[in-house]
Amino acid sequence: MDQRYIRSISLDKPAQENDYFFKLGAVRALMESDIELSDTVTYFVGENGTGKSTLLEAVAVNFGFNPEGGSLNFSFSTYDSHSGLHSLIKLTKGCLRPKDGFFLRAESFYNVSTYIEKLDADEYANALGAAAVKDSYGGISLHEQSHGESFFSLIMNRFGGKGLYILDEPEAALSPMRQMSLLTRINELVKNDSQFMIATHSPILLAYPNAVIYELDENGMKRTEYERTQTYLTMKSFMDRPKKMIDILFDEDNNGGTDDKNRY
Repeated sequence: MDQRYIRSISLDKPAQENDYFFKLGAVRALMESDIELSDTVTYFVGENGTGKSTLLEAVAVNFGFNPEGGSLNFSFSTYDSHSGLHSLIKLTKGCLRPKDGFFLRAESFYNVSTYIEKLDADEYANALGAAAVKDSYGGISLHEQSHGESFFSLIMNRFGGKGLYILDEPEAALSPMRQMSLLTRINELVKNDSQFMIATHSPILLAYPNAVIYELDENGMKRTEYERTQTYLTMKSFMDRPKKMIDILFDEDNNGGTDDKNRY
């Protein structure tokens, strides 16, 4: 039996040239072929502006998640900023439906935390035993923790397994040690029949074994191996020769080294 909750992503309707996302690498890739997903972890990596977050948002909204994040039951809106790409794509689903799920995005996590607080304070929720709302997120208000602590608390306490988890740059709130802890948590959840889609810039998070990795650029998307990603190569170059890299970056005659990638 296919264990994937989402098997693939395809473009169901043509993107129009006047759509702002038309030129994104992610959309160009969909115009060429379907995107096949792993039954464990699928990563999307690439420079800012290539469409990683836009693609994940479209998948999440198409599947039924709130555009700003949260579980399938969350229904709130503080600012309607999501693209229309979700209405153009088609998700080919597997035989099983997830029993849990969460769309986690760093940029709107504050809004999600506020909504959780509202659920906890809501009179109707209290009548149903709203203590369980906060308990499922660690028992402590997410607003009373640091950004990184609340982010990690949610992942550790709210993600229950047998779920679909879509994470948009989760490393933004996490230290390197916490990123390694997140890898451990991802592995625990994968073993409990969970599927992940993750957009990341983190070479630590990207290291999950046997994951499917797609690297995006302005021209499209390609499937690649961990040690061939620009994310890994750039970080390795820096860590292997930090002083040399600093000299290159601070070389005013070389515009900070940004125009000569071969020097890396």
